[in-house]
Amino acid sequence: MHPLLPPIEIETAAAPLFAVIWMHGLGADGSDFAPVVPELGLDDGPGVRFIFPHAPPIPVTCNGGYVMPAWYDIIALDSSSRTVDEAGIVRSRQAIRDLMARENQRGVPCSRIFLAGFSQGGAIAYTTALTHAEPVAGVIALSTYIPTQKLIPDQAAGAALPIFAAHGSEDDVVSIELGIRARDFVTARGHPVEWQEYPMPHSICIEEIHAVGRWLKKAMRGGSSRS
Repeated sequence: MHPLLPPIEIETAAAPLFAVIWMHGLGADGSDFAPVVPELGLDDGPGVRFIFPHAPPIPVTCNGGYVMPAWYDIIALDSSSRTVDEAGIVRSRQAIRDLMARENQRGVPCSRIFLAGFSQGGAIAYTTALTHAEPVAGVIALSTYIPTQKLIPDQAAGAALPIFAAHGSEDDVVSIELGIRARDFVTARGHPVEWQEYPMPHSICIEEIHAVGRWLKKAMRGGSSRS
């Protein structure tokens, strides 16, 4: 895998206590979600460092081999399934783990790191959080899915992982059925999920971002005493 480009970083206050590693969707880059930070309403809470990494450019089979930023290759897809390159998922998971390790070195433990992502980026957020050796603070999964359950063994369930998951009811790129399937998968493993649906296509909306902000504030209050 090509090295990740230096991520975009935004801090809501000096010496942040928490970090959010937020992964973009297929064909986008780290700048895609940086504008949402002011809309989350976190100014009156503890400092948060937002990290927006860029996926490397790779050929994407389902798009005719066109080279674009991608966390892994999608070999085939339809409205209810994906055939994915598992090795690519593993490489991206390690890249995110490397960013998490850097946050640990900067004084932010895994218990105060949230993994967030939209679409393909959310698939990496799910996979990384559900298989990490240490529990993370939570997951924000937007219009996304679990790309393969093979990488998430039963024993990886671990401690209860707070999850905010949202999906557009009119999504014709990642069907809401895929999002519900992921929701049900993590719920069956004992992870508490706040699930939201919005009347939109494969996108985000301001109501969703405000809901993410409320969820983050609640989750940070719950994690403020963690070491």
